[in-house]
Amino acid sequence: MQTKVEINKKVEKSIDHAFASRFAKSMFIAICGLAVLSFIGTRMFTHVDLNLYGYMVGTIVFLGGFFYRFIAWSERPPTKVLINKGIKLLFRKSTVKTSVEHLATYRFIWNRGIYRWIQHMLIGWGCVLAILVTFPLVFGWMYFTMDDNGYYNIILMGIQIMTVPAEGIVANLSYNALNISAVMVILGVCMAIYRRLKNMQARAEQKFLYDFLPLYMLLLVSVTGLALTFMNIFLHGAGQPVMSLIHQWSVIITLIYLPFGKLAHIPFRPMSVLTRNYREHYAEQSMKQCKVCGDEFVSVEQLNDVIEVLLVNEIEFQTQEGYHLAELCIPCRRKYRIAQFSGFPTHEVKVKEANQNAKG
Repeated sequence: MQTKVEINKKVEKSIDHAFASRFAKSMFIAICGLAVLSFIGTRMFTHVDLNLYGYMVGTIVFLGGFFYRFIAWSERPPTKVLINKGIKLLFRKSTVKTSVEHLATYRFIWNRGIYRWIQHMLIGWGCVLAILVTFPLVFGWMYFTMDDNGYYNIILMGIQIMTVPAEGIVANLSYNALNISAVMVILGVCMAIYRRLKNMQARAEQKFLYDFLPLYMLLLVSVTGLALTFMNIFLHGAGQPVMSLIHQWSVIITLIYLPFGKLAHIPFRPMSVLTRNYREHYAEQSMKQCKVCGDEFVSVEQLNDVIEVLLVNEIEFQTQEGYHLAELCIPCRRKYRIAQFSGFPTHEVKVKEANQNAKG
């Protein structure tokens, strides 16, 4: 038994040594996976649309950036704890409900206000719909063929899954899926820009490159995409080649930028399910009371993990009273820090802050 374990470890090490880094290994596996899926979907590359070649290159660069950003993030000590323990709890009964609330209905945004919820629903689902349509087309996993009798065949992974009338509802929804997603994104982005221009708190915190630039990039992609449809229908294709290039480059630049800016939270969002499972599971086990006010504010497991992570980074927050700063709830922790500057023991005052449970 021991010999088998040693052999497995040697195999793992030899595989890792074949690559310069974990990023390189992950990227290589992802590209090989895409190549295999495209090989199957296009029936050995017999159905390849060269007009989508630029989008394919942009998507591959996006994947490279995403893996780089994800690995750099996942290697941090606190992230390692959340991912490792969150994966072990993935099959909790509440996982489905949590996934729906965080990834589909955006319930956590609803608590901040209906305006922001509508804005996020439009942008989020508009982008998801565009991805679900674009990526399969770009990599040849899905394509259409037309029969002489006026029917379209929908081919998925090389298998004909549906035949629909060219003028039917399903066909029209397929043609206009990207137009629908573009309208959703434009409405959502306009709502977001309006809020950032009018809301005083948003205006105080926002930065052009971090907050506005991603919105303008999404807006450019969506507007140029709709412009292509407009030129095709109403201008009989006039100006379409130029607009096609503008749209393609706007998509490619946005894909390359996506892993490194604010929009990176879109592909990272599923990790919130692991975090929620981690917090809920250990909160059910045992809760820790604040050393000052006595309120239960965090699970014992999470508190121990926080202290361990701080020690890994050689950071200690031991107080003069003999307890760790992490053993205080957030309001008491804030008052304790004030006490260090003022000299007045504000952390010993039992009164809570009025806005500690404020939403927004």
